[in-house]
Amino acid sequence: MKILLTGATGYIGQRLLPGLIQEGHKVVCCVRDKGRFNPPKSLLPVIEIVELDLLDSESLKAIPRDIDAAYYLVHSMSSSKDYNDLEKKSATNFANELRQTSAKQVIYLSGIVNASDLSEHLQSRKDVEEILGTSTFALTTMRAGIIIGSGSASFEIIRDLVEKLPFMIAPKWLNTRCQPIGIRNVIELLTKALGNEKTYNQNFDIGGPDILTYKEMLLGFADARDLKRTIVTVPVMSPKISSYWLYFVTSTSYNLATSLVNSMKVEVIARDSRINEILDVQPEGYAKSIERAFAKIDTNEVISSWKDSQVSGVLSYNISDFIDVPTFGCFKDNRSRKLVSRQHSIDKVWSIGGDTGWYYANILWKIRGFIDQLFGGVGLRRGRSSPTDLDAGDALDFWRVLYANKEEGRLLLFAEMIVPGEAWLEFNIIGDELHQIATFRPNGLLGRAYWWSVYPFHGLIFDGMLNKLIEE
Repeated sequence: MKILLTGATGYIGQRLLPGLIQEGHKVVCCVRDKGRFNPPKSLLPVIEIVELDLLDSESLKAIPRDIDAAYYLVHSMSSSKDYNDLEKKSATNFANELRQTSAKQVIYLSGIVNASDLSEHLQSRKDVEEILGTSTFALTTMRAGIIIGSGSASFEIIRDLVEKLPFMIAPKWLNTRCQPIGIRNVIELLTKALGNEKTYNQNFDIGGPDILTYKEMLLGFADARDLKRTIVTVPVMSPKISSYWLYFVTSTSYNLATSLVNSMKVEVIARDSRINEILDVQPEGYAKSIERAFAKIDTNEVISSWKDSQVSGVLSYNISDFIDVPTFGCFKDNRSRKLVSRQHSIDKVWSIGGDTGWYYANILWKIRGFIDQLFGGVGLRRGRSSPTDLDAGDALDFWRVLYANKEEGRLLLFAEMIVPGEAWLEFNIIGDELHQIATFRPNGLLGRAYWWSVYPFHGLIFDGMLNKLIEE
């Protein structure tokens, strides 16, 4: 099928795109600025990119006439106070233009809107659904509450609150109940609904098996991260004060904070779970969704079918395109040098650690390994199994190899030392440069203190190591 994907640069769109390609669909990605759309290079041969603005009806003429279905994954609440009017206009323009195409179905991801008194944000989602439902295509609406997945706005706000604040005096809306769902299940539902006539002209609430208050979600997150947190709710915080509280403590914008605060006063509980039976999906619980979000490598939905893709040979995927180190809430140390000899540097990188050592300040690496052992960690004693070969899953001193591809010149390691957070070390040849990137995702205030305490040594150790890696 030929699928139109709006919101291709958004959180859901970026996760959905590889899954649609994996299913054999041709995807037309709608973006406002092609220069800001950077899909994996291995997908470029099998996607089409069109530049348009849903607020500009003339620009929508770029939509191909021969599409079979479309995903509507756009909203404006974080960018303007007038998002309600903007969303209505966008939906109207989109519905009018799709009448000129052969599209049989549009799938819209909305919010759960069962309460009689909706926030402006949720009312806007309902209005968009009504507008889309008046066109010539069959509308399938998936209504979700809180989506749990690394990178989602809700998840990252929860994380900000839990990791930054050991003690919280919070507004009373933290006692509002909701029904979170994992991003993995959202993508699965959106994908399986495509072309399924049982979902035509219907709306479905989607949620996981757990119904929790926001306070319970915060404390559950803290448990998952082994953090002790105390939360006291008070009835005196006005919506405006709550919005400022959320804005200053987390990384969200004020407009988004205001929209979220107003929405969090409304219960978002799924009416039923019939969509799970129709599409044969079993949503995971909140704890499992958090566990997936904090997996050692942040990947998207397509990871579960990489091997099938390679065996079938339908498309030529580059697995490296789908392995990305997290960025939100992380500290990064990114250094690069011009290559003298690409092959020589690759050989050096692939021989790093073990008996070879780390090329520079080995005594400091040994001290770090010794300290790790004192606290019950693995230290440097594991070494490496081969002096020159590395494969995904191999142990490398106190690192674990996540990805190793000599042809690409990319090696990605994950730290298994005892550390108050998660750490990655990446070597990646891009063009004529060797990039060395250290990433650290801190766990609470202790993690942040740890990063800044070791940061002064980075200039010495990482610069020295990088210089040695490019020397002939």
